Amino acid sequence: MRFDKKALLVYAITDRSWLGQQTLEEQVEEALQGGTTCLQLREKDLEEELFLEEAINIKALCKEYNVPFLINDNVELAVSCDADGVHVGQNDLPVEKVREMIGPEKILGVSAQTVAQAIDAEKKGADYLGVGAVFATSTKADADTVDRETVKEICKSVSIPVVAIGGITKQNILELKGTGIDGVSIISAIFGSGRIKETCEEFVVLAKEMMEA
Repeated sequence: MRFDKKALLVYAITDRSWLGQQTLEEQVEEALQGGTTCLQLREKDLEEELFLEEAINIKALCKEYNVPFLINDNVELAVSCDADGVHVGQNDLPVEKVREMIGPEKILGVSAQTVAQAIDAEKKGADYLGVGAVFATSTKADADTVDRETVKEICKSVSIPVVAIGGITKQNILELKGTGIDGVSIISAIFGSGRIKETCEEFVVLAKEMMEA
């Protein structure tokens, strides 16, 4: 399938380290109310049974708002909960294997930091690419940054949509204008903001401005 690039405009990725007094479902609903266009559930340490239960509940929320729901890394769980798709990194299962596991109709996102990785991922079945870190990020301290020229080259080298990720804030998002990306993927600037709905609304406005020629 070809992923609708409009869904990448403001692509939120969950992070339970910012929960505070809220549940993850409450935070996700705020993000959806604020106009988030795609939602990725990212869990690194949750027990599989709890992860599946959470995924089923959040998938239902996303369906209510007509927003694609993806799982980070855990391909088997994505299949189990019938998520809309899955996103994998360079060190996860091979792209062609993931495509085989999820089937031809599900969304497959792949992380890429180089032109070669991007071309290879598209060739092997990716529907979109996540490129970054475009700025230094506290969420993934060991992430290497990808400079502006590389982002532009990746966007020119593939026909599938590209979303930028890593350290994106309301203060720097417009620096990505002119790179060719189709949207921004955001974690802490949304879920650590303390005002998730309003922050998403602001990011939607800024992302649209970023996309203007």
